[in-house]
Amino acid sequence: MGEWPTQSVNDFHGRPLPERGEPAGYAAIIAAFDLILPAPSRMAAIAERHHPASTEAWLMQTPRYRPEPALGSHLVFAFRYEGIDLQVLSALFKTVGPGEIEAIIRLTPTGAFARRLWFLYEWLTGRQLNLPDPGKVRMVPVIDRDQQYGLTEGDPSPRHKVLNNLPGTPAFCPLVRKTADLAAFSQQALGARAREAMGRVRPDVVARAAAFILLNDSKSSFAIEGERPSGQRATRWGQAISQAGVRPLSLEELDRLQRIVIGDARFVRLGLRDEGGFVGVHDRDTNMPIPDHVSARHEDLDSLVGGLIAFSERATRGTMDPVVAAACLAFGFVYIHPYVDGNGRLHRWLIHHALAAASYSPPGLVFPVSAVILRNIERYRAVLESWSAPLLPCIEWRPTAAGNVEVLNDTAPFYRYFDATAHAAFLYECVEQTVNHDLPQEVRFLQAFDLFAAGLQEIIDMPMAQAELLHKFLNQNSGRLSQRARTKEFAALDDTEVEQIETLYANSFEQNGR
Repeated sequence: MGEWPTQSVNDFHGRPLPERGEPAGYAAIIAAFDLILPAPSRMAAIAERHHPASTEAWLMQTPRYRPEPALGSHLVFAFRYEGIDLQVLSALFKTVGPGEIEAIIRLTPTGAFARRLWFLYEWLTGRQLNLPDPGKVRMVPVIDRDQQYGLTEGDPSPRHKVLNNLPGTPAFCPLVRKTADLAAFSQQALGARAREAMGRVRPDVVARAAAFILLNDSKSSFAIEGERPSGQRATRWGQAISQAGVRPLSLEELDRLQRIVIGDARFVRLGLRDEGGFVGVHDRDTNMPIPDHVSARHEDLDSLVGGLIAFSERATRGTMDPVVAAACLAFGFVYIHPYVDGNGRLHRWLIHHALAAASYSPPGLVFPVSAVILRNIERYRAVLESWSAPLLPCIEWRPTAAGNVEVLNDTAPFYRYFDATAHAAFLYECVEQTVNHDLPQEVRFLQAFDLFAAGLQEIIDMPMAQAELLHKFLNQNSGRLSQRARTKEFAALDDTEVEQIETLYANSFEQNGR
């Protein structure tokens, strides 16, 4: 073990502090035990002055909160002010012996902190500590839901006298801090608002809107990957999206979806990878891999994917915030990258699955999150890199003869216990855009088009396909029928009919906010 940090610094692990401070809590534990892991997205420090300013990256506490230079004191500080960080605790418990943890717990054996620490040690390591029953004490939740998102209903652990409200299992359990922004999103009840709004729309209009949104989301998901699929392939994937949440999540279901995504599998291995994986490019001259992200080791995939499936079921059953659960599930999957190809589209399908399984999205309607992601593609990439970039230096790898990577160290905890706070905030922003913009916009368009089509039949009898083409020309030319259209496709219209149609178009779409 190294020394406990007792000096104020301006920078910790490459992250500048907002003012000079002494690392505390998890940051101090990382430093004292030389833990190799990506730095937590938010760390804590003790400032030199009594009115410090905290930021998104740093919780700055006053000197009176300074912990003693001992593991127990820094763990108490961390639990109280930073919440539970499974990544740090997992690495710590591999470094310190059980006797040291037992000694900390014996200091306050009936206290809430001690019982939570006891439970987490045994939960993460699978090893039992030699400790007496704490007696008749009140059950306490493992996750403080004022700090982090957990299950609303936990499973009692009589041995430790705690309620296990962790959203996952030791095989996969990302956590999300309850920031002010996320709490505000949760309070908006976006799913209920969407269901209520769609309930005021004619069922046939909702059905048509759902069909368009489904196909658009399918195409957008391919476009994010730089692909332009055939109409048939996009339709097949749209059908798969529409079934999200219907079947329980399983490896067989994920394999089935990968087959749909890939289509022609002659040059792609289907099923879980049996080799390393990375996202990046190859050096043109040497074929050396240049990774932006290194995927989980193929030896860990059974455990990680099994944990991800268990997380999906547990989060739904325990009524965890559906958008937060979807972010943990989907981004965890794409970081694991269990397949050779198709991971990105399956990652976004998992968002639909989690929201549908929790009955968050309106019945028969998906939130077009891929379309929103495509509009915000740079922000999406930044969110992906918020974990993959700091993770990369923690992975030891070497190139293979085939131009792949072989991971040399134990990396499974990096994918099991990542902080998904930034990912949940981004997904909530996407859902908010779908509820406030995409869904109403599509409904308004269909209502306006129905008004236009009905009025058009009073001017001239025209097949629906021609009416749709006429609308397309008017829409492309700011409500005016172009000279080309008047002399070719719609040469049969006279001047009076054209004027009436242009007026009808303006009235129909202006009335519906288009």
